[in-house]
Amino acid sequence: MPGEPRTEPRIVLWHDGRLRDPAEPLVRATDHGLTVGDGVFEACELLDGVPFALTRHLDRLERSAAGLGIPLPDRATVRRAVTEVAEAWGTELARIRILWTAGPGPLGSDAAWGPGTLLVAAAAVGAPAAVPVAVVPWTRNERSAIAGLKTTSYAENVRALAWAHERGAGEAVFGNTRGELCEGTGTNVFVERDGALLTPPLESGCLAGVTRAVVLEWAREEGMDVREETLPLTALTEAEHAALTSSTRGVVPISAVDGRPLEPGPLTTRAAEIYTRRHVATPDP
Repeated sequence: MPGEPRTEPRIVLWHDGRLRDPAEPLVRATDHGLTVGDGVFEACELLDGVPFALTRHLDRLERSAAGLGIPLPDRATVRRAVTEVAEAWGTELARIRILWTAGPGPLGSDAAWGPGTLLVAAAAVGAPAAVPVAVVPWTRNERSAIAGLKTTSYAENVRALAWAHERGAGEAVFGNTRGELCEGTGTNVFVERDGALLTPPLESGCLAGVTRAVVLEWAREEGMDVREETLPLTALTEAEHAALTSSTRGVVPISAVDGRPLEPGPLTTRAAEIYTRRHVATPDP
């Protein structure tokens, strides 16, 4: 009910070498991840206590850090933190989030002086399901300095997702400055078109999603026509069948676009089956 206090969700948190109480103050007020969003992160599914595709997520974490011009985290330390969090969490379905910031710095946009801050946390997630989407009136800038990087600068996504929620949608979808289909706030988009399952190329400005890459690889290996292709934004608004991919959703059908209902398509359904079957058997593809 409105006005009732919200219950804090269970969180397992690691910082500076050990597990911590989530209520414990840990990050300095001058941390650049807090003051200017100078940080990167990854979120991967924790399935039966095992993080899915961890190596790919760590590769992308390092690419994002390099793209921002901040020092790379120590991979062995990150892996150890993930292992300790996963063991403490247990086998309930969860999201594990790896956050790396530039560390303490000036109260402005000049470079931080560090050292970097590493936080790893786990929290529960619900089972994936079909989702309605809304196409937002704002664009992704495919020429941005941070295009394709998974940074902590998520205010644009927060605003877009709130706009979508206000219209009864569960995810927001962006076009880019060229009027092409790009991505969701935390998802990649696939559209069934002319007998193929298509997703925008990285040149559109979308994030190089880990699940997106795995779906492209596995679906091709099983004989599907799945490929990257530049698509107009109308490819989604006029589509009969479409899907979203992300680390915590897997492959899920889009159930509506701007209030127009969609049914799961045969290619979406097959890709989801392939991913569901293989990601259980291959935890670190």
